[in-house]
Amino acid sequence: CHGMGCLGAALDPGMEHPPCAALGPPGSTCLDVETLLPSRMGFGASDLPAELMLRHIAAFGGSSEVQTRAPLSPAPTAEVPGEACRSLAALHGPSPSSSTPGAEQREKQYRAHRGFGDRRDGVISARTYFYADEAKCDQHMETFLHCIDASSGSSENGFSAIKLTALGRPQFLLQFSEVLVKWRRFFHQMAAEQGQAGRAVLEMKLEAEKLQEALANLGIATKAESQHWFTGENLGMSGTVDLLDWNSLIDSRTKLSKLLLVPNMQTGQLEPLLSHFTEEEDLQMKRMLQRMDVLAKRATEKGVRLMVDAEQSYFQPAISRLTLEMQRRFNRDQAIIFNTYQCYLKEAYDNVTVDVELSRREGWCFGTKLVRGAYMEQERERAAQIGYEDPINPTYEKTNEMYHRCLDYILEEIKHSRKASVMVASHNEDTVKFTLRRMMELGLHPSEKKVCFGQLLGMCDQITFPLGQAGFPVYKYVPYGPVNEVLPYLSRRAQENRGVVQRANRERDLLWREVKRRLLAGTLFAWGLLCLYL
Repeated sequence: CHGMGCLGAALDPGMEHPPCAALGPPGSTCLDVETLLPSRMGFGASDLPAELMLRHIAAFGGSSEVQTRAPLSPAPTAEVPGEACRSLAALHGPSPSSSTPGAEQREKQYRAHRGFGDRRDGVISARTYFYADEAKCDQHMETFLHCIDASSGSSENGFSAIKLTALGRPQFLLQFSEVLVKWRRFFHQMAAEQGQAGRAVLEMKLEAEKLQEALANLGIATKAESQHWFTGENLGMSGTVDLLDWNSLIDSRTKLSKLLLVPNMQTGQLEPLLSHFTEEEDLQMKRMLQRMDVLAKRATEKGVRLMVDAEQSYFQPAISRLTLEMQRRFNRDQAIIFNTYQCYLKEAYDNVTVDVELSRREGWCFGTKLVRGAYMEQERERAAQIGYEDPINPTYEKTNEMYHRCLDYILEEIKHSRKASVMVASHNEDTVKFTLRRMMELGLHPSEKKVCFGQLLGMCDQITFPLGQAGFPVYKYVPYGPVNEVLPYLSRRAQENRGVVQRANRERDLLWREVKRRLLAGTLFAWGLLCLYL
């Protein structure tokens, strides 16, 4: 893979690691993070082959993983930033408001805005893809396929990450997200009318008969039509409709471009969000889904776990739904497809609980990566300027609470079913300690490999390597490529974490203690020779 990428090394407890005084025996879940010492610092890798990079890390941990991305680059000249989020009809035809009943009901968050067309603004921590044409999307797919193959060749437990905005015109994700949000709000409004406002999302259950009457009164569907929708096959025998039933109902009666129909509570009609897709747009949408299918099949064939990265909140509902559909198909026996949940979002816990419950009902394996989030500054500015509710938790502390709440829910699910898997992608020591404590309390042994950890190369080595020594599956994300492309990726935490300076001081102190320990032990010279050799 050319340009910048990310390699991840999974540390093997069977290999000898640099000594660390805080470690218990291999496989132990007792880890004192407060006294951990860094075994080594990260390094740049502008021109080193991927195999050499992995061998360097494998010297302290065995098997390797690959997680690769294409290079950071300017927006292609073929696209004016933001244009690919608008329909061809909107770009070249009359204003939607003059021909589309639902245009006036558009949600501000899910409309394309020129001022935020360049999605790189304020984001240094994540790769941004711009739509150029279908051929470029095919090139991205080939790059992802190469990464899957590389991951398979380096380890039996490989990971590869993809971004859906690399696989198609983002207009589809934007519009599909709005449809999903509108239908979900419609469900909540119906629940409120049945006296269930304020309940947890999975506790809201609409009486099917009352819902049928409401739909008929609104003119959305006759009672006969809705009776056909609400069958025992769709809803079971409970006579009630919860959010999962509601989502399944939407899936069963909507296909591709017909997805863009939403309920208008003022008129009582199902209305198109925009003018109908052109034939080319319909093909673009189908190709995007086909590319996803190709990648998921290759990952399954190669035994590689495929992580779908989270993106901006206005794309995320569609990204999560499409990922969920892949999980339904490919996660029958083990978690192959992993969704990503951004815990700085206010709705993160609701999203996690709903998707876990769906996996229970349908019997597939839930796979997830938990992150705090990479687009905070951009999201806040966009919400403030355009005029919709800020989707981000108000404080860093609230985000920490959300992260631990979501993580605890998933750990409980692992305890009860052993069909879920989670990557704790965090540099936060408190989060790592919380995870280890809960794993011990719930009887989750690291050898089961249901819980793994991930950090960036060169950051929090005082956590990464002791975790590997103690027997936990832990991954190092290793950027490689030109220095000017690697450095912005490595700087992600400087913008996201307000305590980065204090943490850097702590890591410097730990490093100095480790240097002194090696000087006294007489191992520093040998370590320097190894680094020069590599």
